[in-house]
Amino acid sequence: MDPLYENPESTYENLPSSVYDLTYEAPFDEPSKPAAEYENTGRAKGQMPTPPALPPPRPLAEERRSSSSSSSSSSSSSSSSAHAEDEDKAEVKENNREDDKEEEEKREVEESNTYPNWGRGSPEANGDNFSRRSSSSMSSSSAVSDKEEPEEKPEPEKEEPKIQLYVKAGSDGESIGNCPFSQRLFMILWLKGVVFNVTTVDLKRKPADLHNLAPGTHPPFLTFQGEVLTDVNKIEEYLEEMLVPPKYPKLASKNRESNTAGNDIFAKFSAYVKNKRPDKNRALEKSLDKSLAKLNTYLESPLPDELQVGHNRGEGESKRKYLDGDELTLADCNLLPKLHVVKVVSKKYRNYEIPSEFRGLWRYLGNAYERDEFTNTCAADVEIELAYKDVAKRLGK
Repeated sequence: MDPLYENPESTYENLPSSVYDLTYEAPFDEPSKPAAEYENTGRAKGQMPTPPALPPPRPLAEERRSSSSSSSSSSSSSSSSAHAEDEDKAEVKENNREDDKEEEEKREVEESNTYPNWGRGSPEANGDNFSRRSSSSMSSSSAVSDKEEPEEKPEPEKEEPKIQLYVKAGSDGESIGNCPFSQRLFMILWLKGVVFNVTTVDLKRKPADLHNLAPGTHPPFLTFQGEVLTDVNKIEEYLEEMLVPPKYPKLASKNRESNTAGNDIFAKFSAYVKNKRPDKNRALEKSLDKSLAKLNTYLESPLPDELQVGHNRGEGESKRKYLDGDELTLADCNLLPKLHVVKVVSKKYRNYEIPSEFRGLWRYLGNAYERDEFTNTCAADVEIELAYKDVAKRLGK
């Protein structure tokens, strides 16, 4: 009797006809075809397949696993059916490889058409499905836009302080009257470049509201953000402290000597024009000349910074425009209004003119007359003469 061959799963009988009959035959289940939402038409020459509609089909790997599982359960039938199944598996694998290759080509086409900037090796290009790639791309571009810093908007400028300057009115009650101190503050505010209002105060008809605002005070005075300031020197210091760079220029002098240059001229002038005695007139005039000469010497002498930068090597006179350089300072705001009064009144009531040999002094006045900050804040010559009509005394015979 021919031997029987056994294995754990099935028994085979060796027949002489070399045909094997199975003692047990399990029904053969054909591997199910992978479910797909579109028909695979194969690869057409010169034509790329049309991409599937979203969402894409389930990954084939899972179906292969299902098919493989189903085939393995039926492999216990017989060696011939196992052999046939191996051939089926090989065919399925071959088909799957072709499907994979076509799927890969489709993904590349989709990537090249939809995302031209993606590389093959990028995570986005090799994602599980199209919708995730699209979502990832949108998220990425959104993140980039979020990272873009918004344009920096310039900070809004601080509101200008509310400043009201009250100055002496002229003879008509409206124009600017003669007052070197009013012009001093007027020039400072103008040079600072701050917005301010000017009110001329007629001392003969001073309004009641000004009496209440600054009782017992004559112009000039000002209000800064509602605070009333009446002392001229303190007002100057306050404005320099409150209106600072970079928005407002600094007006303080660099050289201390500039603040005191010519500070005795106005007192010598007052003594000169108020004198009634002819025997003293010449001495008082010489005293005024001496003070003017001292100022002229200072204006012709080079400043320390002029020597440092090489504008002047210590030979000849300085060519600067004003007391402390080529820009107006607080020292000029103090001296120029007084110096102009000296020039106008001395000529009118004493027939006195500043000596022509004082070249530095005349250069200084000439530069000042070219500045709006000086000429537009100065009272008219007739107003200055009128103000000294009763002050300048006639010399006795």
